[in-house]
Amino acid sequence: MNIIPKSIQDLIDELAKLPGVGHKTAQRLTFYLLRGSEQNITQLGDSVLNLKKGIKTCSVCCNFAEEDPCPICNDTNRDGSIICVVSEPLDVLAFEKTGFKGLYHVLGGIISPVEGIGPDDLFIAQLIARLKGGNVKEVILATNPNLEGDTTALYLQKLIIPLNVKTTRIARGLPVGGDLEYADEITLARALEGRREY
Repeated sequence: MNIIPKSIQDLIDELAKLPGVGHKTAQRLTFYLLRGSEQNITQLGDSVLNLKKGIKTCSVCCNFAEEDPCPICNDTNRDGSIICVVSEPLDVLAFEKTGFKGLYHVLGGIISPVEGIGPDDLFIAQLIARLKGGNVKEVILATNPNLEGDTTALYLQKLIIPLNVKTTRIARGLPVGGDLEYADEITLARALEGRREY
């Protein structure tokens, strides 16, 4: 016999699908929301419902934005000769905390045969098109320092070298197997400073 009402169980099940949220945390969040005001629950619900409305993919860097091109690509004070290639939009947020003033390119994932993700599933063609424009002098490959991240970086390196663009990889100041989004600003800044050419 299930003593939890279906609407409560449904929310617990949906929250438990989120990354980093287990069943117990989903239960705590659900019961916290039940104790909250109707207005807070409505605001949360509206935010979730409107999450994808008005969000675009920047036609230049492939990051999420409300306008196209995004504010970073539109910023004339940034150094357009350096592009930092990252896997996910959260990685851009991490690098922005370091004071990096170049531009970005978001791949939208990494090459992962186990998950069925190949090069054609990522925004690699868009990156190569940007590089063929001739204004870029350096590409920083800043994928996560794990097997899939290294595989993606090596694949990109092979495509970029014939374009005569300097290719660097962030230094190993980050733990192997770690995610960029969890790294602190100092570690990321040192990884940028210690990058080396392939």
